[in-house]
Order: sequence, then C-alpha cells, then structure tokens
Amino acid sequence: MSGHSKWSNIKRKKEASDNAKGVVFTKMAKEIAVAVKSGGADPESNSRLKDIVAKAKSSNMPNDSIARAIKKAAGAGEGDDYEEIVYEGYGPAGVAIIVKTLTNNRNRTAADVRHMFDKFGGNMGVSGSVGFLFEDKGTILISPEDFEDEEQVMMDALEFGAEDFAAEEECYCITTAPGDYYTVRDGLEGKGYTFLDSTLGPVAITSAEVTDPLAIEQLEKMLEMMEENDDVQEVYHNWDN
Repeated sequence: MSGHSKWSNIKRKKEASDNAKGVVFTKMAKEIAVAVKSGGADPESNSRLKDIVAKAKSSNMPNDSIARAIKKAAGAGEGDDYEEIVYEGYGPAGVAIIVKTLTNNRNRTAADVRHMFDKFGGNMGVSGSVGFLFEDKGTILISPEDFEDEEQVMMDALEFGAEDFAAEEECYCITTAPGDYYTVRDGLEGKGYTFLDSTLGPVAITSAEVTDPLAIEQLEKMLEMMEENDDVQEVYHNWDN
C-alpha cells in the first residue's frame, strides 16, 4: 500500500474519530487493557502500551482518561478479559479486508462482522482467505510540514534500520520489517521526531483499484460501519483510494 493511500486511510479515520470520539476512546481503553495485562503498566518497558498511548494521544484522548485506563487494567482481576480475533473477507469489487477485533463475546462480534460484510455486498471468508495478500510491516508516517528536510528524515530512518522510505505529497512513509519497527520508531522519537501515525500490522502487497461509483459508495459505507463498531479495533484493506 502506498504512503499516499495509507495517508488517505489515516485522514478518514481521524475524520471519523472527530465525529465519534466516545467510540474511539472506548477502543483505546480496550487496547490499553490488553497491553497492560500482557506486558505491564509502564509504557517505557512495554512497547505495545507505548504505541497505544501515543495513538490515544493523537486521537485527542485526555491524559487523565489514559491514566485511568492504565490504572484500571493494572488492578488485579478488574475489568473485562478481551480476546483478540481477526476476521478476513472480500468487500465490494473484490477488495480484500482484514478486521482486527477485541471482544468479550466472540459470538456477538462474529455475527456483527459477518453482517457488515453481507450488508454491503461483501463476503466474510475463513482465516487465511485474504491474509496472503498482506504482509506484516511497521509503518511510520511523518509530516513534511513539521520536518522539511526530506533527505535528513530519510537518512535518519535508514540509519535506525528502516526498510524503505517514500516521500508522498502529504507525508513521509517509512516502512520497516516487523522485528525492526520498535527500534526505528524509538530511534526517531529519540531524535525528536513526532508521527502522524505509527502502526505495526498488515500492509497490502498489491492494491485493488475500484472505479465503479456504486462499489466505491458501498466500500466507504462498509469501512465506516466497521470502524464505528465497538469491537473493531483496526480495519486493513488493499483498496487503492
């Protein structure tokens, strides 16, 4: 997936979060809970939690809300136990979609995700049905407005072990191997860089171009509904939009 396409997805997510901050904050709190229970309550020693806290702050989640979520998750026996489940399928026009969820009721979530695929002419498949069209990568986006020296950003990223660098119109897109993601991210952060977004997850190997207006409308509605669902944490696709 190109940096520009990735940026388009980020912009759409941020626009959606502005319209539904409550939903976004609920998702962040659930991610924090899982991260704390798996790796502890200190972001400095828990890279996953550090990532989620950064993501929560970029979504304008108040610091006191973040602190409360960490404290609650650290309390022995408190809160729900969430299960991570990944669903795969095809949307309109054959666009491949991966839906990552955190749920305390897998039957409810499976039914909801299947309904969202069906409602817009898609088809939820079995595990692995579209996964081969993606590969796990670290993706870090940096604003050219904040860091104008493109060559310096590229050199710094490569110095810390980045796999690829692409300068798009609205962002620098840095790609890493999964095992190098935290090294590159922490190295850049230590040099004073701030990020538009940073994620570790599926990146499409090939993209699907959609030109039919009806299919585009159905895709937009499907992705919006998925991202607004309380159990859905991340949606990945290979639509070149």
